[in-house]
Order: sequence, then structure tokens, then C-alpha cells
Amino acid sequence: MINVIFVCMGNICRSPSGEAVMNSVIEKAGLENKIKCDSAGTIGFHAGESADPRMIEYGSKRNYVLSSIARKFHVSDFEKFDYIIAMDNKNLSDLLALDLAGKFTSKITKMTDHCTIIKVDEVPDPYYGGSQGFEHVLDIIEDGCNGLLKRIITVHPEMK
Repeated sequence: MINVIFVCMGNICRSPSGEAVMNSVIEKAGLENKIKCDSAGTIGFHAGESADPRMIEYGSKRNYVLSSIARKFHVSDFEKFDYIIAMDNKNLSDLLALDLAGKFTSKITKMTDHCTIIKVDEVPDPYYGGSQGFEHVLDIIEDGCNGLLKRIITVHPEMK
């Protein structure tokens, strides 16, 4: 089983979207028994909450189900997950700072590292923006999740 976790700051917009989009991409590829997804935040402020209602709304327009409950990323997650996907440079920095010995750096990438169509440096936080921000985030995440699945299949040929 391959385990993937998406990480943003509060775990209510970008990372639950990453989880939902990736689950959809995995299901379409028929790999739901081989790859599992989760999401977390670098802070625990929203722990126990559902995704932002606006993100749920925009995701549902694209047939994504954002059903995860926010939680904080724990150091033990480094051991559990094979792919740790940060949504922006600050999340990346925060994750690398938690990996005190540098033992897990090869598992940590940014969502945009996997994009093949949209060329941006990070997934912007749509929390304080309007509808265009949520749509843009989903566009980036869709591109990144498709690229991430291609990478997983390339690295793990048994997935084919």
C-alpha cells in the first residue's frame, strides 16, 4: 500500500482538496486498493473541523467529495506516509523543520512539483479570496494530482 498525505496550513482548503482530487484520480485509475490518501495541517487550529464550506462547494461542482476532518501533521506521519505533499513554500519549510534529522526529506515535495500543465511555484491559499481563488486552486491541484499519480506509477511499476 502506498500512502500519500497532502499538507497545508489549516487543513480546511488546499490539503483536503488534494486528498479529494487524488482519491478521484486514484479511483479512475482503478488503484483505490493500492494507494490511500490523507491530509493534515501544519497547525492544529482547525483540528476536528470539516473543510471550508466554500472549498466543499467548489469541489462538489467538479464532483469531488471533501469529507476529511482537519487534523495537525504529526512527526509520526513521516514514518507512515510514502509521499508528503506540501501546498506552498511555507508548508514545505515547516515540514522540513519537523524532520530534525533530515531523514524524510526525500518523501517531501510540493504539489506544484508534480504539475505538468500549470506552471506556478505553489498552491495559493484561497481562504481570503473570492470564487476565482478556489477555482484556481482546484485547477492546480488537478494538474498536480495527475502528475503525482504518473510519478507513483513510474516509481512503483507494480501499480500498473
